[in-house]
Amino acid sequence: MKTRNQASLVKGIVVLAFVGTGVVACQGDREAEEGLRPEQERDSAGIRIVENPSPPEGSRLGWVGPEPSVTIGGLQAEGPYMLYRAFGASKLPDGRIVVADNDSGELRVFDAEGNHLATWAGKGEGPGEIAPEGHLVTAEPWQGDSIMAWFTGFAGVVSIYDADGNFGRSLRFGAPPPEVRWPEAPRADGTILVTTNANTVEIWNGDNTLSISLGYHPLGETYEVPVQYEWQPSTYPVVYGQQRVVGLWGDLVFIGALHGYEIRAFDADGTLVRIVRRDHVPRAPTHADIDHYVSSGRRYREPAQIAESFPAFSYIMGDGAGHLWVREYDLPLEPRPAPLWTVFAPAGRVLGFVETPVELDIEEIGEDYILGRVVDEMGVESIQVWPLERSG
Repeated sequence: MKTRNQASLVKGIVVLAFVGTGVVACQGDREAEEGLRPEQERDSAGIRIVENPSPPEGSRLGWVGPEPSVTIGGLQAEGPYMLYRAFGASKLPDGRIVVADNDSGELRVFDAEGNHLATWAGKGEGPGEIAPEGHLVTAEPWQGDSIMAWFTGFAGVVSIYDADGNFGRSLRFGAPPPEVRWPEAPRADGTILVTTNANTVEIWNGDNTLSISLGYHPLGETYEVPVQYEWQPSTYPVVYGQQRVVGLWGDLVFIGALHGYEIRAFDADGTLVRIVRRDHVPRAPTHADIDHYVSSGRRYREPAQIAESFPAFSYIMGDGAGHLWVREYDLPLEPRPAPLWTVFAPAGRVLGFVETPVELDIEEIGEDYILGRVVDEMGVESIQVWPLERSG
């Protein structure tokens, strides 16, 4: 799953000088104007810190419609409607839907009602085609009317197309392996959010030069295991440890903390400008949880290290209205009836819980829609658009 950059965000950073009672009055006036309690928000050296309560247990914002408004693919699909490993999809500003079909390496374009319009790219050796050994990931709108597609196989390579699917150029970030970079999301200003195998987060320019590094941010919680041979892996993920989550929140880059419910947001120049927190009660894994982890076939090597508590969240996405969606972590032995997300307003204040369709693997959240992939019990794929009404 990935994040989008379809709306700009007004940061509204206020730097306060903590001198005397006059500052308290000024801060209180600002909080009253914004509808905030004094304990909810504060500024520290130019960093806005927003502390949030958890939404009431059992409460829900009924934003998502009862059924999809558009379905592409499905059991009766033929030709370009037949999808396989369609891991990416995005809606263009003009309403067209671009689906990245991994199996064929094609970018398939559909109108707003789901009717096929055109097919771009495909596997091959020609300009704009996906190398046979590559794997198409997704395509998203980029600066102006451009479209950016990226693929694995040659890590860190993206291809740029115009609005009609005409190939423009390819970009490769940094040096070849062992220095590897992966594009995460295109930004509206023409820069690109990139992560590396050296556990750093970066912003690259559209001319293939590094703009800024946001520093070292580990991929996740890990532990070391003594090895007998050099070729054996010595680093393993902590059992039920938090993994790093990176993406775009409007004009900002967010990075989820590895411990606790905290999300940090950085400006394009690498400055930390916002910290958002939400009340969260940590819960430690039990022996039954560990047995479940081992039986699921995930990497486990004795003496394994077990996380002190389950992750606070599993995934984070920015949406087309500048909101931030944080998916609650699903406890392994206590499945939820539907995915549950905490939604934050553009300034970082919590709005409430939202449930999304059970089988929908969300690719994009716009201002009035949710776009995602569904795989049924027979393995048949479809791309669906669900209506989103921000009310209640």
